[in-house]
Amino acid sequence: MVAGLVRFAVRRSLRDTRYVRVVPRRRATGLVAEVYRQVERDFSMLAPPVALHSAAPEALAAAWTVLRETLLAQGVAGRAAKEAVATGVSVANSCPYCVDVHGMTLAAIPAGPDTAALEAWARASATGTADAPPFPPAHAPELVGVAVAFQYYNRMVNVFLRESPFPAHVPESAKPQARRVLGGVLRPPSGPGPRAGDSVGLLPPAPLPEDLGWARPNAVVADAFARAYAATEAAGERSVPPAVRTLLHDRLSTWDGQPPGLSRAWLEEAVAGLTEADRPAGRLALAVALASYQVDEGLVDAFRATAPADATLIELAAWAGMAAARRVSTWLAGSLDPA
Repeated sequence: MVAGLVRFAVRRSLRDTRYVRVVPRRRATGLVAEVYRQVERDFSMLAPPVALHSAAPEALAAAWTVLRETLLAQGVAGRAAKEAVATGVSVANSCPYCVDVHGMTLAAIPAGPDTAALEAWARASATGTADAPPFPPAHAPELVGVAVAFQYYNRMVNVFLRESPFPAHVPESAKPQARRVLGGVLRPPSGPGPRAGDSVGLLPPAPLPEDLGWARPNAVVADAFARAYAATEAAGERSVPPAVRTLLHDRLSTWDGQPPGLSRAWLEEAVAGLTEADRPAGRLALAVALASYQVDEGLVDAFRATAPADATLIELAAWAGMAAARRVSTWLAGSLDPA
């Protein structure tokens, strides 16, 4: 009964999604309905970090595909190892929602001997300072994939969800027990996990880009990311001005993962070369990619004054978040083979 109440509370938290309206389950059609079906089957609930993308169906499918085929699907790396990586990345990115959820899940499953080392590696990997990874090469596509997926998810969650997975009406005094219960709800069932590859058909095939070399040894993970990258790039072409895409890529080319500063003065300097019309998109895209915790209602409202649709907002944020995650993947790939 308590587990059922916790599930109900998490479902209610979908109403707390900021800036956009989540498509209700009963009204979902087409690609959104199919993603929802898979999420509920494999996650036991409609997870808010996935559902927040629902206004933009292709972005929703891309987000689900990279999460499912790395964190959830059958593979050679254990679920505890994957949850340790997810937690470590989320700590590094100051994403309290994801730290809560994946920390609770990790606490609810048997920890392996390398859990602490994996979490420490994942924290360091966010700034390109990680040593050689503490896992065998065969595990790299899955565990690097989890790290890249959470570099993306942390940014989207910081923008669109509250700091806690629990609804605002849950009092602080009740949260320790609620965390224990939710950890039990999120604990994966015994067994190897859902069958790998079930989500890749949600998106059309795409060629493997150069920055996916780390995924190549695992055909399913490589295919999932290639399709997701292509879908997210298409979203950027629809919803992000070309000058903004160029600006963010230029900034990311020299970015080392370090936060840009406590104030947002860096944003004004960065967008100075854009036209007045493109600056709201530029500020928001740069903030999502480089300092998602700095995104607030002012940045979002300024962008929505130029592009009011929920789908456009999700697509801009998804493109910027994935661009940053791909940049992180380049130094993760380098750590796999220092030679």
